[in-house]
Amino acid sequence: MTQTFPRKIDPTRGDRLADGSPNDNDRIEIGPTQLAFAEWEAAGVRPPNLEKMRHDRWAALVKGIQARDYAGLLMFDPMNIRYATDTTNMQLWNAHNPFRACLICADGHMVMWEYKNSPFLVTFNPLVKELRTGASFFYSVTGDTSPGDAKNFAAQVDEVIRAHAGSNRRLAVDKIMIHGLRALDRAGFEVMEGEELTERVRAIKGPEDIAAMRCAMVSCNQAITEMEAFTRSEVPKGGVSEDAIWAELHRGNIRRGGEWIETRLLASGPRTNPWFQECGPRIVGNNEIVAFDTDLIGVYGICIDISRTWWVGDRAPRPDMISAYAHGLDHIAQNMAMLKPGARIRDLVHQGHQLAPNYWAQKYSCKMHGVGLCDEWPYVPYPDSWVEGSFDHVIEPGMVLCVEALVSPEGGDFSIKLEEQVLITETGVENLTTYPMDPRLMG
Repeated sequence: MTQTFPRKIDPTRGDRLADGSPNDNDRIEIGPTQLAFAEWEAAGVRPPNLEKMRHDRWAALVKGIQARDYAGLLMFDPMNIRYATDTTNMQLWNAHNPFRACLICADGHMVMWEYKNSPFLVTFNPLVKELRTGASFFYSVTGDTSPGDAKNFAAQVDEVIRAHAGSNRRLAVDKIMIHGLRALDRAGFEVMEGEELTERVRAIKGPEDIAAMRCAMVSCNQAITEMEAFTRSEVPKGGVSEDAIWAELHRGNIRRGGEWIETRLLASGPRTNPWFQECGPRIVGNNEIVAFDTDLIGVYGICIDISRTWWVGDRAPRPDMISAYAHGLDHIAQNMAMLKPGARIRDLVHQGHQLAPNYWAQKYSCKMHGVGLCDEWPYVPYPDSWVEGSFDHVIEPGMVLCVEALVSPEGGDFSIKLEEQVLITETGVENLTTYPMDPRLMG
């Protein structure tokens, strides 16, 4: 059903925050706190113009739909909905219980299916022209009537597409429950791969996306600073766990208006090898390595994905740790130097810095990957994971990539994890990451 709701926030108000949002202490959309705004001003970074950012994202998706001759793009992925509408609603719960959907038609008409009890979470965005309900057909809520609920939803989609795309039945869909897919098939749609469209569009960041990312980076850096100060203060005293350290990053993120952290990738001492052990109750000892990967969804829903490794203690780290750290720095620097507009992903895969043989078996899953609202396309694997035809593309201005280094000696008792987040410019790259490396591990 279609519903209309009054706007809680008057968009004509003149008293506005630095990002253009109404300054009435009653912001509906998730946004930065006063602490974040103050830190951005001190750092000399400007907040994004949210009205322009939302319009630019919507326009980029419409352009992508039209270029592929689709009738529309139907999205269930919470990240894609966030990109299209800049709206959120219980994002993590929604990620495994899909109750929201967004449809953008080829003519730009945008429809949002929202949870019926919280329609007001969408009304701040005038780009959303219709607000409906009825996109839930996952089993725990709709049970054995799920096929019927999916059929009703597909009928709504059909109604909108006929009104705004005529006879075109080519509908791109990103992620959908199986009953929904079958219902769209029965409704006569030719279901196309929507994820290719959204990933390719999201890969190119506009000026306001980049402004938002700079702000998110400052806020993430502040949270890491607090986490590092806590770590260096508490570890020598004994009794501090990996979980307690990791909680400081969450705390700093939320205090500034950030949202969540996608993983639990912080480990200490021998638990850093092999990498990908998630943080837990282990008590961090004095004179040990602490390594982490932020995977942080910060302010404006922007992902800051950087990694650092610290030596925490009153003695010097071992020479093999210092050597591995230097190897990781070389890996990142030489691979980053290959990045420029027009660089082929194939060349990035097969060229660049070579990990030493004793680090090869436990290398990271990729050399580089895109980042925006989360880890995104493009993906640059190592040569032994290259699949012909998978990534025959080039790097373009506006992309943001994370350059990875995992230096993990096979059978060792430590790993070095480092990662930088870099923007592809018209002439090369700009390293957006400013958090310092650990001088204790740099010899």
